[in-house]
Parts: sequence; C-alpha cells; structure tokens
Amino acid sequence: MFSTGKIAFIIFFIILFIAAMIWSYRKDIKLHKKEYKGSFWVLIGFIAFVLLLFVIKLVLKP
Repeated sequence: MFSTGKIAFIIFFIILFIAAMIWSYRKDIKLHKKEYKGSFWVLIGFIAFVLLLFVIKLVLKP
C-alpha cells in the first residue's frame, strides 16, 4: 500500500511538524500566558455543558 519512500516522507514530515509546533509554542509562551489567561475555565465550562447534554439525553431516554 505504501512504498518505502512514502513511509520515510511521512515519518520525516511528522517529526518536522512536531518540532515546528514545539519551537513555535516555546517562542510564544509569554504571550500565551498573558493573552489566554482564564481560557482553562472556558474549556471546563464547555466540557461541563457537553456532559450535561449527555446526562439529559440519558435521563429522558424512553
């Protein structure tokens, strides 16, 4: 299905992509701490909302 060259390219691409993401995040870490303060609570609220919908679905299931 995949040739050796394609597999090598995929591995090379994944390694470089992850390295670029790590480098970019470390470069902007001070900005992230300043600009996205409190975003954790938004995530918690979203997860709680989804769980609430799931519980309502289970309770109202005939």
